[in-house]
Amino acid sequence: MKNLFIYTISLVAILLLASCNDEELTPTINTESKSEINLTFEGLEDLGDDYAYEGWLIVDGNPVSTGIFSVDTEGRLSQTTFELNTDDVANATNFVLTIEPSPDPDPAPSSVHILAGNIENDSAVLSVEHPAAIGTDFVDAAGNYILATPTDGGSDTNETSGVWWLSLESGSPTPGLSLPSLAEGWIYEGWAVVDGTPISTGRFLTAEGADDFDGHSGSVSGPPFPGEDLLVNAPQGLSFPVDLSGKTVVISVEPVPDNSPAPFLLKPLVSMIPTSALDHADYSMENNATATNPTGTFNITQ
Repeated sequence: MKNLFIYTISLVAILLLASCNDEELTPTINTESKSEINLTFEGLEDLGDDYAYEGWLIVDGNPVSTGIFSVDTEGRLSQTTFELNTDDVANATNFVLTIEPSPDPDPAPSSVHILAGNIENDSAVLSVEHPAAIGTDFVDAAGNYILATPTDGGSDTNETSGVWWLSLESGSPTPGLSLPSLAEGWIYEGWAVVDGTPISTGRFLTAEGADDFDGHSGSVSGPPFPGEDLLVNAPQGLSFPVDLSGKTVVISVEPVPDNSPAPFLLKPLVSMIPTSALDHADYSMENNATATNPTGTFNITQ
């Protein structure tokens, strides 16, 4: 009887052990349903090694990342299709594209929203003017500028070595730029392009008031408008003062923080300065927004 009892206990132990091992060996099946989305873009640029693009679904008011990707110098995306939770895809109302630091220590979206669109019938057209992006398409932006060097202490030499976004049409200086307000995460920047080298004239949010830079100007304060005299501290390969006649000036829209010392892809205003330009004369800029605004599409493919 004692041997039968011991045998019975041993048999139960073996069965229990086998049961536990079966549970451990049984794989966990992920039953979460997945849907696939496809992204296409025109006009995005390479952000360099320190930044990347990230897509977001807005689900019940909350952002859900669709994935991070880069764009090469030819405008090709490193990834165009992404798998996501089906419920998130089904309940999403908007898609937003942001610019993020890389690597990104923050799982939330940055404030730099470049494109967005409403999702309807499993797709969305993405634009900069969407309220969840920059909020404007810049097609109504306009600008005037003059060539002058007001920071050189009253000298009448080198007067075509400075550019200022103001107008003298009324007889006294008035703002030369008409620009829409920008969403958080963006700022305007002025540029002079000399022999292929872009030279920043400073960043600003409003056409009324000085910009944030005077590193090339002379010893006297400039007028309270965006602009810069190119008199000192020339970039490597250039010499100041420099005659801006025949050169190009640009107003760009830059992300904050900025990903590059060169102008960003958004360049709503551009002007080729006449080769026989006069100083203290008003010159107008061309609206270039349609040519530089990026666009995109979002589609649920399965």
